[in-house]
Amino acid sequence: MFFIPGPLIALATFPGVIVHELAHQLFCRWFRVPVLKVCYFRVGNPAGFVIHEPPTKTYQSLFISIGPFLINTIMGALIAFPAALPVIKFGAGDLLDYFLIWLGVSIAMHAIPSTGDAKSLWQSVKGPGVSSVVRFIVAPVVGIIYLAAFGRVFWLDLIYGIGVAVGLPTLLVAIYSALG
Repeated sequence: MFFIPGPLIALATFPGVIVHELAHQLFCRWFRVPVLKVCYFRVGNPAGFVIHEPPTKTYQSLFISIGPFLINTIMGALIAFPAALPVIKFGAGDLLDYFLIWLGVSIAMHAIPSTGDAKSLWQSVKGPGVSSVVRFIVAPVVGIIYLAAFGRVFWLDLIYGIGVAVGLPTLLVAIYSALG
């Protein structure tokens, strides 16, 4: 197994860290959850964070926690898509194409929520007054976040980023070609 320290990965993929934290902040703003402090990027652990008031509703906690998964995945795919086509399909790309692929991969690979996001989400459903149905729905989400976070040891975040930024455009072109 090849090991690279987290701060070096964060430095190499800093746009993804920034978009991840912006996504948390965006969902806080959408749900009117006061944000107390934001650090979009730093060399350290964690590489970025958003500290906010506790949400009043469980669905708010859910979306604030998984917001980066949605935003980073969509942005990574959209940014890399026009560059991945000439590079993957035609084997020719210029410097801008490779830059956009790096940007898309770095953003998409930070889509996976952190264990801190999972802890925050689980705390929101542990309290009194939360129905068993809500806990039943949220528990697998928390479990998946923990599994994905563990998968980072095996480069799951990079595999996901490449899949979104390069694999998805390749798959869509193949499907379109088969239909046309």
